[in-house]
Amino acid sequence: MQQFPRPRRSVLYVPATNQKALAKVAELACDAVIFDLEDSVAPGEKQAARQSLAAHFQAPRMRHERIIRINSLAGDWGADDLKLSIACRPDAILLPKVNTPRDIQAVDEMLDEDDADIAIWIMIETPKAILNLGALAEFGRDRGARLGCFVTGTNDLAKETGVAVTPDRRYLAPYLAQVVVAARAGGVDVLDGPCNDFRDLDVFAKECAEAAAMGFDGKTLIHPAQIAAANAAFSPSQAAVVEAEAIRAAFALPENAGKGVLSLDRRMIERLHLDQAEKLLAKAAAMKGNR
Repeated sequence: MQQFPRPRRSVLYVPATNQKALAKVAELACDAVIFDLEDSVAPGEKQAARQSLAAHFQAPRMRHERIIRINSLAGDWGADDLKLSIACRPDAILLPKVNTPRDIQAVDEMLDEDDADIAIWIMIETPKAILNLGALAEFGRDRGARLGCFVTGTNDLAKETGVAVTPDRRYLAPYLAQVVVAARAGGVDVLDGPCNDFRDLDVFAKECAEAAAMGFDGKTLIHPAQIAAANAAFSPSQAAVVEAEAIRAAFALPENAGKGVLSLDRRMIERLHLDQAEKLLAKAAAMKGNR
């Protein structure tokens, strides 16, 4: 078991057919990489993408968390993608177009049969997934299940719902909030969708700040230039770390042993604030080790 939660501030999509990107990925400062066999790979390149990915995973292990996004098992390529992914032994397999718990359970059972130590991540990108968020999140509470992260597919959500995508994402916000709440209820991480305008880093940084304020753990990226801004936005600030350390120190004083409520810097703090402080400090420690 990890001592600290694994940071997932910056999670970069890399097409499995992009040899140049695959060669450079070990040098990048992102927390995780999603090797994509789905949307970014043309139908005629699916087999070549699997071969490329198999060769890439034979190289020495890199420090990043490694995830493979497969095609839907309901389609023509998903079964072969899943077979290849299990053989590669990534940290997780990302399932697209998840609608119901059955979509998770089917893959979970296959991984159990193979005795594979691989987590399951799922894309939340359809109206059915939004309606079934509570049931999907329950897999996160099941110790025998493998669910580790919700990945928001904002582009597909917009397409499927017809919601307008504005610079402030005001019409997407209700959907995003539901995904965050469900992830917290299920005890899994949750990632915001990508910013399509990768050239405008100011717009990207604003999206990151808003996503962090909404409670997301990180953001999926489509270009390495976005990594630094994501890492900054989803890392605890120095002021927040100092405050958390002060809360922990206050409750650690012998005279405060057993107390549920304290006064610190003219404000009331409770044990729930201590829990929040401990989580923030663990998160900060994990991110420091992942730089």
